Amino acid sequence: MSIKDRLQALGIALPPLAVPAAAYVPYVRTGNLLFISGHIARREGKPWVGQLGGSIGTEEGKAAARAVAIDLMGTIAAALGGDLERVKRIVKVMSLVNSTPSFTEQHLVTNGCSELLGEVFGKEVGAHARSAFGVAQIPLGACVEIELIAEVQ
Repeated sequence: MSIKDRLQALGIALPPLAVPAAAYVPYVRTGNLLFISGHIARREGKPWVGQLGGSIGTEEGKAAARAVAIDLMGTIAAALGGDLERVKRIVKVMSLVNSTPSFTEQHLVTNGCSELLGEVFGKEVGAHARSAFGVAQIPLGACVEIELIAEVQ
């Protein structure tokens, strides 16, 4: 099954490339590596605001991380002329989770992104190294921000 078919089966339409909110570019390609800038969680086009362990629970955070994965794939598609089949490997995911000091399930929140990448790209290509951090705050009050590195053809 192609990546396009997997996305369609999951009911996912990739968004267009987002305009950066500050002084950076959405992605940089160097050689066969594609570095995707951090994307914050959005719901209905607005920042998905909240803090894990406070106003947001783990399951909602996981849904927010899944939403970020969709936006990240939209940026990858834009960088590759729409052809996600050119992704050879999702190399690394780094997740920042807006957390209370006592919240310790950042890894479970980040699974929302990691699991979707595995579903879309398959186990071989979608399996990646990962870091998940709890942070005191994320721009615009977003609950999750994730960046990604992919190897591409």
